[in-house]
Amino acid sequence: MSKGPIGVFDSGYGGLTVLKEIVATLPAYDFLYLGDNARAPYGPRSFDTVYQYTLQCVQWFFSQGCPLVILACNTASAKALRTIQQHDLPRLDPTKRVLGVIRPTTEVIGKFTKSNEVGILGTTGTVTSGSYPIEIEKFYPAIKVYQQACPMWVPLIENNEHISEGATYFIEKYLRQLLEQSPHIDTLLLACTHYPLLAQSLQRYVGSGITIVSQGTLVATSLADYLERHPEIAQHCTKNATLSFYTTDATADFDKNAALFFGKPVASNHLEL
Repeated sequence: MSKGPIGVFDSGYGGLTVLKEIVATLPAYDFLYLGDNARAPYGPRSFDTVYQYTLQCVQWFFSQGCPLVILACNTASAKALRTIQQHDLPRLDPTKRVLGVIRPTTEVIGKFTKSNEVGILGTTGTVTSGSYPIEIEKFYPAIKVYQQACPMWVPLIENNEHISEGATYFIEKYLRQLLEQSPHIDTLLLACTHYPLLAQSLQRYVGSGITIVSQGTLVATSLADYLERHPEIAQHCTKNATLSFYTTDATADFDKNAALFFGKPVASNHLEL
């Protein structure tokens, strides 16, 4: 089994909000990030297309020596992860691992709700997959789950329009549609790694009575626990505290927008898939 960095994948920029928290939690490790910006967004695409795109990117991570890949993308986790784990990994390299962001979130979401009613805000693809209600029921069968697709949020964020007056309409529209499903929802899960950039706006709308949960810290904590429980994987993840960034689109655009998600300047390389 080769040694190399931990791969972190997203269809675009959102995974950088997860990578930011992972690096803060595991600063000694090496990380390799890939944003498939040329083919983003994944949210409205079919299951098969998302699967094919994600598998192609996972194979690239493996070619770079990554023993572990994190799908820091809810749509890829919902539409591609299970097939890759069950069908492709045994064929490609059974010693490597691919993990997602849904399980680390659903196994702790019950700690945040008192009413046992949780709202899910996600892309159309994530909501349509039904992954969150299915996974939450495994850990917390008593919790009622309500979902709302927010197809306009990712384009607004990626075009840096999420703090504009026009964005307010779509923020309030989707929140209203979700909260109208039940007056007892007390926890909102941001089931898209882009959405933390909207957290302050969302909190202002819903007030202090509703808890908003972002995934970054949950995934980072879960990954640290995973590496501790699986030394056979951890020992093949190199530790030189390095960060490398790749995008399938223009690097200048990626670097400009990535800083908004990652919280510091980013210098990327171009990857032709």
